[in-house]
Amino acid sequence: MVVNSISGNTFLHWRRSMMLKGGRKVDFDWLLDIAAGVSWRKLQNIILNPDKCFSLEIPIEEIEVIWESHLKDNTPLQYLISKCPWRDFELEVSAHALIPRQETEFLIDIALKKVDNINAGRWADLGTGSGPIAISLAKSLPNWKGHAVDISKGALQLAKRNLEILVPQSNVKFFLGDWWEPLEKLWGSFDLVLSNPPYIPSDLIEDLEPVVKNHEPLIALDGGEDGMNASRKIILGALNGLAKGGWLILEHHYDQSEKITSFMKNIGMEEVSFEKDLSGIKRYAICRRK
Repeated sequence: MVVNSISGNTFLHWRRSMMLKGGRKVDFDWLLDIAAGVSWRKLQNIILNPDKCFSLEIPIEEIEVIWESHLKDNTPLQYLISKCPWRDFELEVSAHALIPRQETEFLIDIALKKVDNINAGRWADLGTGSGPIAISLAKSLPNWKGHAVDISKGALQLAKRNLEILVPQSNVKFFLGDWWEPLEKLWGSFDLVLSNPPYIPSDLIEDLEPVVKNHEPLIALDGGEDGMNASRKIILGALNGLAKGGWLILEHHYDQSEKITSFMKNIGMEEVSFEKDLSGIKRYAICRRK
């Protein structure tokens, strides 16, 4: 609902004054877009027509409070406004789960190409967090049975709320536990499994930006000594968990591609391959059960 009207000149002067307080302009403009409804296109129109008045979806005083909280201790803006856009929808987010990254969106594109000839099947999202992967699969594969797993009760509650709002009639069940473990009764029946597990090597956590290391859940970041603890568990579990011909697709650290694809081959997986992210980095490992 529109609650505030302001002239372009006043807004642009205020925007400049806010930038003098610190922080990145790209982050502030993201906040204007997501919280106040000032998209990039609308901002350009304001710059070109500063004498016109326009409306904000929240008052500038609220934006100031959010921005100053962000500057004070680097709390992610997504947590401060409790939402984050991802693919073609907007998620509720909180400190119970990792903030969904743009790179992870490509997992969905890869997966849908692999199963485009299957009308109905069974998928799992291991480490669902706030539920972005599960929601995308539920929207794109409405005839499939879905299973979203996380070890965090808070994350599962968040994912459930997001799914109920975004895909209320979906056929998705939620499971509390460690990777494959809570799905044991269904092992051998999964045609597609996706995961964005924690994959940052433990000794690199301290090098992360404060906005990440001080606020996002460590359990969703720390992948152990070489960053591959969770990935190995998931890949090994796929030997029993996947149906014959079922696909496993994993996101991983920028330098783990060769190690992960070699591990997949060494345990007997077939059609092992990789895909690159938008920066040209090998970011996704793919394999299929015999």
